This record gives sequence, structure tokens and C-alpha cells, in this order.
Amino acid sequence: MSKPTLLTRQRTDFPRWYQDVIARAELADNGPVRGTMVIRPTGYALWERMQREVDDRIKAVGGQNAYFPLFIPESYLKRDAGGKQLEEPVVVRPTSETIINSFFAKWVQSYRDLPMKLNNWANVVRWEMRPRIFLRTTEFLWQEGHTCHATEAQARAHAREVLDNVYGEFMTEVLAIPVVKGRKTARERFAGATNTLTCEAMMGDGKALQMGTSHELGQNFARAFDVQFLAASGQREYVWQTSWGVSTRMIGGLIMCHGDDAGLRVPPRLAPVQAIVLLVRDDADVRVRAHQVVSELRDAGVRAVLDEQTDVSFGRRAIDAELKGVPVRVELGPRECAAGKAVLVRRIPGTKEPVALATLIPEIEAALRTDQQALYDQALARREAASPLVESLDQAREAATHGWARIPWSVLGEQGEASLAEHAITVRCLTRPDGSVPDHGDQPDLIAWVGRAY
Repeated sequence: MSKPTLLTRQRTDFPRWYQDVIARAELADNGPVRGTMVIRPTGYALWERMQREVDDRIKAVGGQNAYFPLFIPESYLKRDAGGKQLEEPVVVRPTSETIINSFFAKWVQSYRDLPMKLNNWANVVRWEMRPRIFLRTTEFLWQEGHTCHATEAQARAHAREVLDNVYGEFMTEVLAIPVVKGRKTARERFAGATNTLTCEAMMGDGKALQMGTSHELGQNFARAFDVQFLAASGQREYVWQTSWGVSTRMIGGLIMCHGDDAGLRVPPRLAPVQAIVLLVRDDADVRVRAHQVVSELRDAGVRAVLDEQTDVSFGRRAIDAELKGVPVRVELGPRECAAGKAVLVRRIPGTKEPVALATLIPEIEAALRTDQQALYDQALARREAASPLVESLDQAREAATHGWARIPWSVLGEQGEASLAEHAITVRCLTRPDGSVPDHGDQPDLIAWVGRAY
């Protein structure tokens, strides 16, 4: 497989490699205003695939999509912060928490209106001191779910359902990223939440990336915005709420978890283009055969395209497909067609071999399945190798120089958490010893996953 010299090597300078991939794979560019980004078609196609997969799962757990304005009254934020309502200028939303709750107060009247599960695909604006494309930008794209329930138990169950059946399932099965699902500590919990659940992933440099969160909000926002309902008992009660979200940060996670020195490696289940057929050189008979291969792939359910731009050098087109992480490349030329074969190039394992045209389609289907699992297995092996179980703060600090550490919460505690924070090491989440998500309240056997994070 050809190796482009366009990228900084990961081991030389991981942050620079990350920026190189974004530029060379044509994913995004810096916007004209500091901290903004222009998402290019290749990057936006990834986001569209993510949207589709996440949106289907949101609807499967009862969510419905709505849209709320970009501009909100400043008084809404004052109410959220506990200040008095004032007639103030409008502000651009940093989140839709406040405006959605103001409408919940209007729409929720009776227990018959519950549960109300809304999701908002939107852009939001937040100030970032150190912007980085996809990871931290002043404006970004995301979805934010907001729900109202009649009881705390129902809200708690829904927050966990979203963590497991929406985010966890999507990230492991589609993104091929093994995530640790756990509970945030009080220090790391979302402001206004009574409990925050999280999906944490290890990147290629050993740092953590928070991929998505699901919050139990208790009745905090309900009281601030007077979201009440008439219960079956005839009493008026405040609703119990959740909120949850993932963003274009997942594209950054995809790059840093799976990318290599040749560029992106996109999981086949996510890839907008799963197979690209390249004409080696212009030839009428080969062109006809290439169109047939693309048609057969599409009939088999494979997202395939034909690259017949033979006025561009074959090497440049091959490197472009490699940079963009297309899982499978099929190379067809007069020599291959005469032999009844094609060259099958698999981006993820880096293999290149001739395959009979008669068996090409099933070979590609099998390769896509195998390579999806291979990406997950590689990322999981990296995380397991770099997440030792330690017994002291000193060992945790040492381990966090090149990965994560797992340390008993009974050993670390809030005091140890504050000590690690002085070294820019945070508790990513708490789990049970078997890796499962803990219930509410203190438990004696909790494990803290700690590390440096983006």
C-alpha cells in the first residue's frame, strides 16, 4: 500500500498529525471567525451518517425531533442562574436547556402528557479559549435530547436507556470505538444535574475524549421554569427530567481513535463510501466492467462509487482514497480485466491482493464485516494495554503520562481527585469492578478511570 508523505507522523507530533489529517482528507477548514469551522463535504458526509444512525436509535427509545430558535431572551439564562427576570437583549443559545424548558412549562399540563421526549438537532455557540476543529469550537453541531417524566425512577431509567441503547450501541457497533460507560463524580457532573452518565474513549495518543453524556436533572430545571403537571392523584407535581447529547466532536474521536500515519480509517458501517472502484487508465471495455462492478455492489447493499477520472494520475487518486479512509478500493485496468481479476485494497488491515471478478462482491462484503470488527478489536486492545489497575496516586499519575489508570475510588476519593486535577488528570468516570455502570450513591467497590483528556 502506498504511503503518502503528506502527514506528520503520529509519534512525532500527534496534534499536528490530527490537523494534517483534517486538512489533507478535506474534512474541514477554519472559518473566518476565530473558533468557527467550515465542514467540507467529506467531513459532513461522516456527520450525516452519524446523524442518521443516532437519530434512528433516538426514535427507537421514543424520542421525537423538534426545533427551537437560535436566539433566546437573556432573562431565560437569568432564571436558569437564579436571578430575577429582566427585559434584556437576546443572546445566542449555548444550549437549548432554557428555551425547551420554557415550552415544557406550556405544553406539559397533565400526567397524560408524560413522558415527553424531545430531541433537537441544532448548532450552538460557546466561547472557547483554545479552539480545535471538531473537538472544541465556538460553534458546533449536535443533538440535545430533553425529556419530562412523572417519576424519578422513570427519568433515571430513560437516562440509562439513552446511554446504553443510543450512545453506547452506536459508538461500539457503528463507530467501532470501545467506550467505557460510567458515572461522573460530583466534581465532573454537569451543572444542574443530579447524576451524569458518560461514554469515555481512549484516543491514539492515550488521552481520553468524552464522546457523549446523559444527565438526570432531577427537578432542578422543572422548579426554575415551573414545569408542573396534574398527577392522577389530583395533585400538582414537578416533572423529573433528563437531557443528553452528542456532537461533531465524534468526528474528532473517529480521527484520533482509528487514524494512522496514512490518514483516516473509517469503520465500514459508518463509511459514506464503503468501496471505491478506480479505473487504472482509460479503456472502454474496462469502463463498462467497472460500471458493472459498482452496480453489483450497490445491488448487494454496499455504498459504492466509481472513480473514472483518468485525467488525474492513478497514484494521486489512490492516495486520496487512502487519506479519506475508504474501507475498500477496487483497482481495475486492462491487465486485470484480461485476467478476469481486480486488485482488492483493504484500508484497515493494509492488504492488497488480486481477486477473481466472479467472487469480488462476496469478498468485499466479507472484508467489510471483518474490518469493522478489526478496528474495534485494535482500539480495545490499545485501551486495555494502557489502563492498568493501580493502588496509589503516584502510580495513577505515572500511568496517566501515556494512557489511563484504574484506581479504587476508596483509595482516590475526592481529596485524591483534587490532587490529580493539579496535574491536569481527571476522573473520567466511575464504574463497578466488572466495568458496569454503578447505581446512585456511594459504593465501596467503585473503580475510578483517570487520565488526561481533550
